[in-house]
Amino acid sequence: MQAVILAAGTASRLRPLTENCPKCLLKIKGQTLLERTIDAIIRTGITEITIVTGYKAEMIKEFVTEKYSTLKFHFIHNEQYATTNNIFSLWLARPQVEGHDFLLMDSDIYCEAALIQEIASQQVSALAVERHELGEEEMKVVTDDEGNIVEISKTCDAKTAMGESVGVELIKANYSTALYRELETMCGKEGLENTFYELAFQRLIAKGHHFKVVDTTRFRSMELDTVEDFNRAQTIDI
Repeated sequence: MQAVILAAGTASRLRPLTENCPKCLLKIKGQTLLERTIDAIIRTGITEITIVTGYKAEMIKEFVTEKYSTLKFHFIHNEQYATTNNIFSLWLARPQVEGHDFLLMDSDIYCEAALIQEIASQQVSALAVERHELGEEEMKVVTDDEGNIVEISKTCDAKTAMGESVGVELIKANYSTALYRELETMCGKEGLENTFYELAFQRLIAKGHHFKVVDTTRFRSMELDTVEDFNRAQTIDI
């Protein structure tokens, strides 16, 4: 199994911090977000990682290759990073992971390593969810009585949602095959390159492909989108 880290975005809401540095190389208590993520992935036993880059791609590649000389990395460059969203970056990773098990992560997650290990250890396709008060911005997850995801979006009713998707997923081989078939339609034919990859998850629900919901509320985690998020992360001990 390998891991895929999506790190193409410009992180405009984190400016001026990201004017000369990609978001994943911002430091929290002396360590970059990317370093924390890769170190956590290593603890799962994964030694092969695909990183989809875009903004400040060379900085990311240089950092990784100098810091982790013993790991196997694949770098895929999203040349359209300024006009596409994470669904397109995931689509570009197709040659490496279609039809295979892989751990999928956004590059802006500040979390405990144990959360990543929890998801990577699952026996079926799984998605991390944190329970907390929800608003409009969160990627919300709604489940049925049996714990199956029936909706995943930012627009669903916060009152009916179980919690927020953390941005860490385990994609098993059968789900991967279905996912890339869906992405081929969405990105190759329907022009949906500027949407979130969770829309593909939503569309796959109707086709019988589901994630196991893993409640990871007991692990500390947060997504860094704004300068306020970055400042708050400096006060959280993870």
